[in-house]
Amino acid sequence: MQVKNWNDLRYLLAIKRGRTLAAAARLTSVDDTTVSRRLAALQSAFETQLWRRLPDGSLQLTSRGEQIVRCVERMEHQIDVISEILGAERDACVGAVRLTSVPIIVNRLLTPKLGKLLDAHPKLEIQLVPESRDFSLTRREADLALRLARPKTGGTRVKARRIGQLEFAVYIACDCAADEGMKMPWITYDDTMAHLPQAQWVARAIKSGDGDLARLRVHDAETALEAARAGLGRTLLPTAIADNETGLRRFEVDDPPASLSREIWLLAHSDQLALRRIAAVIAWVETVFRPKQSCTTNPE
Repeated sequence: MQVKNWNDLRYLLAIKRGRTLAAAARLTSVDDTTVSRRLAALQSAFETQLWRRLPDGSLQLTSRGEQIVRCVERMEHQIDVISEILGAERDACVGAVRLTSVPIIVNRLLTPKLGKLLDAHPKLEIQLVPESRDFSLTRREADLALRLARPKTGGTRVKARRIGQLEFAVYIACDCAADEGMKMPWITYDDTMAHLPQAQWVARAIKSGDGDLARLRVHDAETALEAARAGLGRTLLPTAIADNETGLRRFEVDDPPASLSREIWLLAHSDQLALRRIAAVIAWVETVFRPKQSCTTNPE
């Protein structure tokens, strides 16, 4: 048989990386129905089963499907190389780069400084994804990721490098007096985020007798920041961000637990490191985390 529509092969690749129709739809920027229809057409064209649906509803490639996807991945890499060649002739970075990190990093540090990168590279498209969960680079859910700890997974195809450090301090609303601040409860994270160093720091502060828990639980630092600004309590925030936010001020805690800092790690897929658009975004990210106030760079 002969493949008449090579574009359909990307849906098979998306199934491997996303494992569900919904995830594959997000990866290919279409709806679930389109993915399902194109997969059916592809399977009909190949006249063999390429995937199966598991009891939990996820999709798994068959051995033949895996063989085909390995070829598609090589094609994907070659397309990237072709784009690089064409871009090099115009001395330009061409294409899209998908960068993910926790919401507070994306919204408060990356987005305000993105204009300079886009001005320097008119053919470059940036997709910023503010997400608390760790996107998989091996499944190409993202091209680059910024994480606040040394990655424990990813395999040999994902390269990780520490590019900075975030210091944390306690913050309250600016219009809150010092004596009121001592009585304010602690804004902390819900149970799914109890493992975060910030949540553990707050737990130790309460255990030492410094205040009570607020009746508010948050899922990320972005929400914690807004809650503190609204006067709902005190919380722990990155100084490089909170020091520049109106409506917030640092609050000195009596006999606090040890100070908290978190490493910033940049993750990239090894197959993409030589691409001009990836290199340009990496260089820009490094400038964002150059030494300034409480955010210091530690290149390795």
